[in-house]
Amino acid sequence: MGVKTMLPSYELGFYALTVTCAVVYSGSGIFEASRDSMNRKAFRDGIKPGWHYFGRKMDVADFEWVMWFTSFRNVIIFALSGHVLFGKICSMTVPQHRAVVYMLYGVLAVLGSMGLVYLMIILSHCLVLYSVALAKQKWLCYVAGLCCLASFKVEPFNSWQSGFVTGAFDLQDVLFYGGSGFTIMRCMSFALESSERKEGIYSIFDLLKYNFYLPFFFFGPVMTFDQFHAQVSTRELRRKDDEMRNIRVHALLHVGAIIAVDIFFHFFYILTLPSDLKFMNRLSDWSLAGLAYSNLVYDWVKAAVMFGVINTIARLDHLDPPQPPKCITMLYVFAETHFDRGINDWLCKYVYDHIGENHDNVMKELVATIATFAVTTLWLGPCEIVYIWSVFNCFGLNFELWVQKFFQLEPFAKLEAKMSAAMSRRIRAVFGAANFWAIVLYNILALNSLEFALLVTKRLLLTGFPVSTLSIWFITYCGVQLIKERERILAIEEEKCNKAKVE
Repeated sequence: MGVKTMLPSYELGFYALTVTCAVVYSGSGIFEASRDSMNRKAFRDGIKPGWHYFGRKMDVADFEWVMWFTSFRNVIIFALSGHVLFGKICSMTVPQHRAVVYMLYGVLAVLGSMGLVYLMIILSHCLVLYSVALAKQKWLCYVAGLCCLASFKVEPFNSWQSGFVTGAFDLQDVLFYGGSGFTIMRCMSFALESSERKEGIYSIFDLLKYNFYLPFFFFGPVMTFDQFHAQVSTRELRRKDDEMRNIRVHALLHVGAIIAVDIFFHFFYILTLPSDLKFMNRLSDWSLAGLAYSNLVYDWVKAAVMFGVINTIARLDHLDPPQPPKCITMLYVFAETHFDRGINDWLCKYVYDHIGENHDNVMKELVATIATFAVTTLWLGPCEIVYIWSVFNCFGLNFELWVQKFFQLEPFAKLEAKMSAAMSRRIRAVFGAANFWAIVLYNILALNSLEFALLVTKRLLLTGFPVSTLSIWFITYCGVQLIKERERILAIEEEKCNKAKVE
């Protein structure tokens, strides 16, 4: 049935009211648990002094978030401000050479922050993959690229390379592995695009301009070489209507998100609470479900803020970078679940879509997803929790297709054809609600811990059955219907825009 199927307004209003009440009820339970556990000895490392005048301490369990706004804050501001300044001067004077200026500034920033040895390691990998690209063999590009990536993700090769970088500071490991991993993904994109080029090959200078664009270097996102090369080679730099206003609005939204997260961490200890499973057993099923869901929402906010700040800089440089990830609140299918749209675009273009083609063949889809998650596992760094996460999400992606194929069989297809469009939407939302919680449970494995994921699963599916299980499923069904309504409105708006363009 089509995405434009409409439900009665009173029904949608009931869904919205139900979801709102459930979120408030679950949130109140998490708030009370945070307040009661503020001074627990078990939480001493995760909760630090915060707003004394409100009598609240702050959840500081997330290393990345604390790193960005303490030890890395001044580095970010200084490095990116310099990039924006030099980029603006170059765009106004010699726009045809702006890629060169970006590259030189990036090389100097990497040299100043990480040292000459690290720069030489990165350049050596760039040279290796450029040499492989000369052969114009895609399989060779994949093998060489994955071997280079493994050298930064698998022992003893990663320790061997990191051992060359002398000196030590708080962010050395983060910058080392971040810059190295993203460099290999960019070099693979360059090699694969070069192998498909009909005439000649891109120069190594093009690779260096692509790799050392500073906003993307250490933390991404990965922008595929073909897109970066086409956009950075444009000599006529023109802003779209209201583009600068949109950039300012997005910048303010990111600042607002940072402030909101800081406030949130003073009243809801969603990251520290799951570390004490004994305390978790005291919480209600609703609070546990809300806690698991909140962990995913927070990780999306963190990714949106990080990539949003970087993307704002890129837009000032007249680039169109990968968009921030789609909010977990708007998801109920595995195919759209990702926290890094750049890596997701890379995987889809070079692995998932390349093998799976149109994704309607069960065997091709299975091979495509296994290959995709194998590369993802290597990218994240092979370990037990990553293996478990990969297996479950790979299964979820394939299971969606299996269920879709099953219900396309003749008896079910005829039965759905006899239904009204609204009833078909309701039935699909029931399955979407189950899928939503599969996404939540599979992903808190990597975002939190295996023990917490098992506890939530046990409480929601076993000890909480049937009351908690069915009631939370119904609440999620209401939420999925609201997501579908938003998709319906967006589809109608898109259709109107397309008609206006044609006319």
